[in-house]
Amino acid sequence: MKKIAFYFTFVLITGQFCTRASAQQLLRVGVAGLSHDHVGNIFNQFSRGEVVIVGIVENDAQLVKKYKDRFSLPDSLFYPKLKDMLKHCKPDAVLAYNAIADHIDVVEACAPKHVSVMVEKPLATTVKDAEHIAQLAKRYNIQVLTNYETTWYPTNQQVYQMVNAHTIGDIQKMVVHDGHQGPVEIGCSPDFLHWLTDPEKNGGGAVMDFGCYGANLITWLMEGKVPMAVTAITRQVKPKIYPKVDDDATILVDYGTTIGIIEASWNWPFGIKDLEVFGKTGYLHALNGTVLQQRDTATYYDIPVNPYIYKDNIPYLAAVLRGDIQPQHDLSSLDNNLIVVRILEAAKESARTGRKVQL
Repeated sequence: MKKIAFYFTFVLITGQFCTRASAQQLLRVGVAGLSHDHVGNIFNQFSRGEVVIVGIVENDAQLVKKYKDRFSLPDSLFYPKLKDMLKHCKPDAVLAYNAIADHIDVVEACAPKHVSVMVEKPLATTVKDAEHIAQLAKRYNIQVLTNYETTWYPTNQQVYQMVNAHTIGDIQKMVVHDGHQGPVEIGCSPDFLHWLTDPEKNGGGAVMDFGCYGANLITWLMEGKVPMAVTAITRQVKPKIYPKVDDDATILVDYGTTIGIIEASWNWPFGIKDLEVFGKTGYLHALNGTVLQQRDTATYYDIPVNPYIYKDNIPYLAAVLRGDIQPQHDLSSLDNNLIVVRILEAAKESARTGRKVQL
């Protein structure tokens, strides 16, 4: 009996040790803001044991209560200000789930503490803010990454690989559709809508919210090349619902011999995030995250999709911080997203003036 008791005690202690060791290997993150509806992703990852949350910053009491109750979170995790959380906690990185215009505040607080940051797309509302973020990242040697849902689509990753393998010849045109029925129509929370439909806090409407996906993918496929010019048209199809911002945008990104077309909307009968690439000898269409089609001059067929090594932002961020990968020119990279903000700012200027904007 003593041997049996010893065995079970050993297993219990060993199991606890292994659990602690495993937990120590998990990424330790702080959460800045709770007003972005995408914040549910990090709490789901936390609930599945994929990440450790060391602190949450939010000064809106009703938002704190909402997520505290929903995910059974202790009071000790919450801080009213980011500087307070950074003073008491030592996160590996901070994830920003606040208004796009406030991303710069997160980086300004984290950079001097040498804490890396990942923001939800897009990086910033203006080129001025984006460049300041880049300066801070360089000065304090931190990573500033941008998270897009479409980064983790295996289909997009496979399109990129096939394009680089010259499967369809040189790129001639890229078309990206991103949109849905509208944030009000699909039931986004009032806290999210409060800044998502604000021209200062979000930088615009659909042109920013969905235009950034296309700018991100096109910049990636063009290997970080800055386009020659941008031309855009934005519309208010539903001014009573979205009186302050556009709800539909069409953006032409001109590379000379190659054209990118971004169609972003809050006015479609269904949600869509797809990518089309027309090459000299063929065509690729990532319909969503799982379905990829190819067409040459005679045949149109589905292609088996290989799994992507990173299923979402957390394992990717962990790999970057460990130094396992260098993010330069990746979809999440600062290099790419500086160009994204330049494209979006040029698109808004073009739509305002009715003129092509040279870059």
